[in-house]
Amino acid sequence: MSGAGKTLKLKKQEDKASFVSWRFALLCGCILLALGGLLSRVAWLQVINPDKLVKEGDLRSLRVQSVPTARGMISDRAGRPLAVSVPVNAIWADPKELTEHGGVSLDSRWKALSDALSIPLDQLAARVNANPKGRFIYLARQVNPAIGEYVKKLKLPGIYLREESRRYYPAGQVTAHLIGFTNIDGQGIEGIEKSFDKWLTGAPGERTVRKDRNGRVIEDISSVDSRAAHNLTLSIDERLQALVYRELNNAVAFNKAESGTAVLVDVNTGEVLAMANSPAYNPNNLSNTPKDVMRNRAITDIFEPGSTVKPMVVMTALQRGVVKENSVLNTVPYRVNGHEIKDVARYNELTLTGVLQKSSNVGVSRLALAMPSSALVDTYARFGLGKPTNLGLVGESSGLYPQKQRWSDIERATFSFGYGLMVTPLQLARVYATIGSYGINRPLSITKVDPPVAGGRVFQEDLVKTVMHMMESV
Repeated sequence: MSGAGKTLKLKKQEDKASFVSWRFALLCGCILLALGGLLSRVAWLQVINPDKLVKEGDLRSLRVQSVPTARGMISDRAGRPLAVSVPVNAIWADPKELTEHGGVSLDSRWKALSDALSIPLDQLAARVNANPKGRFIYLARQVNPAIGEYVKKLKLPGIYLREESRRYYPAGQVTAHLIGFTNIDGQGIEGIEKSFDKWLTGAPGERTVRKDRNGRVIEDISSVDSRAAHNLTLSIDERLQALVYRELNNAVAFNKAESGTAVLVDVNTGEVLAMANSPAYNPNNLSNTPKDVMRNRAITDIFEPGSTVKPMVVMTALQRGVVKENSVLNTVPYRVNGHEIKDVARYNELTLTGVLQKSSNVGVSRLALAMPSSALVDTYARFGLGKPTNLGLVGESSGLYPQKQRWSDIERATFSFGYGLMVTPLQLARVYATIGSYGINRPLSITKVDPPVAGGRVFQEDLVKTVMHMMESV
């Protein structure tokens, strides 16, 4: 019995030893497999495909920052600033980073931020929590640099500053319709700002940096320089612009008119020296400004020119030999196609000078009916009516000009005192600039012209001078 017991005991010990050694071998095998897998992964990442690890690391640490460039300055012909960019700040938040640091709280620093930006604390929290995994939202735009510096000193996690600029217009209402304005992103919306937007806009640069987990820049990787914007020098003279604007306002008020427009052109160069509208608006504060008030009536609004075309009628009649400079016209009222042609007061007869002095509809209509219907159509067109001025301003109208081949007598008669066509104030200014340069039509320009453009003759100099002398007596 004792021998059998001893044998059984030895067998149990051998079985136990065998089980332990098998378990140890399995453990060692697993460790070796894990180590082999780990070494294989390391070899894959470090030797065979190292770029993936670098790329993922860069995605977590590299940031591309935009380097803004200021919009070009707009100045008058003497270099006086009419539109400049002033430095301001944008306050933005990284919701994900902010959330990881506890989000918006009742901490005194958050209350200080709320007060500085005039945003209630609950609204601030709502904007951040709207997309807690987002990486960028604006909290405020075009913030005064002093406020920006104050926010920076608060050192709130996930709150950052971005440099930007805001447009400022020193002349305010005086040049509002001409210069226009930009939106909050610096894009031209009206006037010169819109028409010359590409010229005034530069290209922002880029700066690639590496940041640590706290958002601090620890390394500059690369950079692309920004392309500076172009400045723009206009033909406008700010002093004349202010004078024209003041007198226009006075005239509108005196005549109880709804609106008024004035354009001043240098007849020797074609440069626009002033262009004003009344009522105007403040481009530095557009709140509650109706869009209708913002349009530049000098280039958009059209109207029948009325008696302003009469000098061209007299020129055409002289050119075609219908009358002579000393001719006297019968200006007694008469009927055409059943319609009475008459003047404000009755005049039995008038000289050509008298026709212009008294703005006689009877006189010019008799001249028109003595000429072919194409005569005035041709003259008006030579002086630029019915054609855009190509000043380069967005929204310019070319007016309405008749294209008919057959004219009734009443249409010919009324065409001589400005009915049957529509023009813009700028087109009419071009007509009188051509008269003022004795028949030379120069292209109008809103930018400074140096040297002056020669232009082209559209009417005989002696005839234009003759009519100009008549006009001087008006």
